[in-house]
Amino acid sequence: MKSIAALQAAVTAAAPFDGEPSDAELDAIDWEMPLILADVVLLDAQIMTIDRTPTELDERRIRRARRRVLAARRDLANRAVQAGGAA
Repeated sequence: MKSIAALQAAVTAAAPFDGEPSDAELDAIDWEMPLILADVVLLDAQIMTIDRTPTELDERRIRRARRRVLAARRDLANRAVQAGGAA
């Protein structure tokens, strides 16, 4: 039977992880924050209608939130293309 104990040291011998995001990861989060917030608003609107029939107001709220998510995705894609073209 093959033991994995020897392999485990090689796997865990990678660079130490301090549990904090790097500066690059924080920049990426800041870059995507408008999309993240739009997704949260959409999720909130959908959660409100889980246990009941959506009213007309609920449907409008969900449609508005979906449009906001699409607009945030579009803006993020446009910024990525512009940043890539300028670099």
